Amino acid sequence: MVLYRNVMRVSTKTTIYTLPMKYLLSTLTLFLILSTSVNGQHTHPGDRPIVFPDVPGYLTLSVDLHMHTVFSDGSVWPNIRVQEAIRDGIDAISNTEHLEYQPHQDDIPHPDRNRAHDVATASAEGSDLMVIRGAEITRSMPPGHNNAVFIEDANKLLMEDAMEVFMEVQRQGGFAFWDHPNWTAQRPDGIATLTDMHRELIEKDLLHGIEVVNHTTYSDEALTIALENDLTILGTSDIHGLVDWDYEVAQGGHRPVTLVFATARTPEAIKDALFAGRTVAYFQNMVVGKEENLVPLLDASLNVLSAEYGENDSVLSVQLENTSDVSYILDDQTEYTFHQHADVVILEAHKTTELQVKTIERLDSVELVFEVLNAITAPDTHPMITINVDVNTGEE
Repeated sequence: MVLYRNVMRVSTKTTIYTLPMKYLLSTLTLFLILSTSVNGQHTHPGDRPIVFPDVPGYLTLSVDLHMHTVFSDGSVWPNIRVQEAIRDGIDAISNTEHLEYQPHQDDIPHPDRNRAHDVATASAEGSDLMVIRGAEITRSMPPGHNNAVFIEDANKLLMEDAMEVFMEVQRQGGFAFWDHPNWTAQRPDGIATLTDMHRELIEKDLLHGIEVVNHTTYSDEALTIALENDLTILGTSDIHGLVDWDYEVAQGGHRPVTLVFATARTPEAIKDALFAGRTVAYFQNMVVGKEENLVPLLDASLNVLSAEYGENDSVLSVQLENTSDVSYILDDQTEYTFHQHADVVILEAHKTTELQVKTIERLDSVELVFEVLNAITAPDTHPMITINVDVNTGEE
């Protein structure tokens, strides 16, 4: 019996990321900040693009590789998915319609499972948006639901044996990833768990990634599976209704996306980056990824604009610019204390924050070391960053 996903969402639930008690006050402060400003600056839907800096050697591209239209169980025509993505500044999308589940077939009969992609591609003409051909393999557990993107023909994936479907994805050069492994309709406890079939798929190089973030949920267990099995980390909207409604964009929300570190802004470069595992998931006000991908993004996001002492004191004023959409929560790991902040500092998105560092004596350079509490490299693990400050020059 095939289990299908219930996509009627009456309300949107918010995943709460729990910080240790010592950070509760700073978390509350961040909530107040984001309640009155969107990502520091973006305060209305006309100013909504998802923005992150490039990292050394790569372009940072935002992609959403899991979404639905009326050509499976979604509520909108494919051109709406295109228009939403353009408004969100997304670089690439994929309409991954359910292969086996077609609840609108009496009203919209279509034997061609590539149709949603073709309609979206035509709608995207004249824009910079890249539309990737994809489909969702919709099965009971195991293997559950899985997406195949960068495929050539979705119709050829319509076969009974699930293992044969994955082999066909491989023959087409596609990238396959496990959808919402924590979905309570298939995992009532919400714990993403590998099955023997998933292990076989991984061993045969038929499964390449896993959603650590899906819609409004985040899974520590899925992140563990990704790290232990060298699977690519993904974050997706899995949108069925309207992005603006599900993620309350007008109130400051955003869809989850995968940040892909690609050598060029092309579908081929995105595909290469996915297979290489160069990704970070962006969800609510946090970023999740392997340390080798996440730390360069953090470093690129934070720039020292200036650093100077007052005329007669040893308190160093450092102007730190945050060029990303995340308001980073930093826990001081240095010997220094701050003149206007406690040991936990929030650098608001797309703003400059002044840190007054009490260095005791006037120094030529300072190292500021922080643990980034809303960046996750493994369950209960946050990366460390070092910001090198040259006094007076402001060079990092």
